[in-house]
Amino acid sequence: MKLSGEIAKWMKKYLENSGKKGIIFGLSGGLDSTVLANLAKMAAGDNALGLILPCKSAAVDRELALKAAGSCGVRVKEVALDEIFDELAGAYPGASTAARANIKPRLRMAALYYFANNLNYLVAGASNKSELTIGYFTKYGDGAVDILPLGGLLKEEVRALAKRLSVPEEIIKRPPSAGLWHGQTDEAEIGLTYAELDRAIFAIEKNKTKGIDKRILAKVGKMMKNSEHKRKNIPVFLKS
Repeated sequence: MKLSGEIAKWMKKYLENSGKKGIIFGLSGGLDSTVLANLAKMAAGDNALGLILPCKSAAVDRELALKAAGSCGVRVKEVALDEIFDELAGAYPGASTAARANIKPRLRMAALYYFANNLNYLVAGASNKSELTIGYFTKYGDGAVDILPLGGLLKEEVRALAKRLSVPEEIIKRPPSAGLWHGQTDEAEIGLTYAELDRAIFAIEKNKTKGIDKRILAKVGKMMKNSEHKRKNIPVFLKS
């Protein structure tokens, strides 16, 4: 439990220094958010709150989110966003699949900060290093948070941590998905398995790319370059 303890200690210290009272996060029933729920509970105790935010979501998402909460004893509250989604999406019926899909994480971000403002809580995000490195997150959606406790861990490291935290096996084995549309999975959208992605990121960072498929390295390198804008501060014009 050394790693989980270190992350929880970091979260608790950041929380104390911020002057906030607790930690709030979205709970989807996926691997990353369930690990985050465990860590938030360790760091903030009863002042950790998971929001279940269905938005044209599969019923199993809610079921697993509740199971995740029950497994670590974290408080939860549910706020349905379906009607708001319909209203906004209906304003531009010819929108692309990506534009419509990205409404979901941005609505969830708004809900999280609404509660955070009222409760004086910090918003914690569940994005891991694998996703952050290639920009696999929605700008001003799930990427808009106060702290990223899993941001230094590759996906396979999060999976290993989940096992040590006794996350329900059903959640660990569940195919990763942002739930952006029916049948969507992270690996299909990325075009690589997380194992392939993690090996490539590690190899690129350590400059030890020998033995790694060149096509995978090129693909990951391109995704890293194309998503730089997501990881940088907003450009500001400075007058001379």
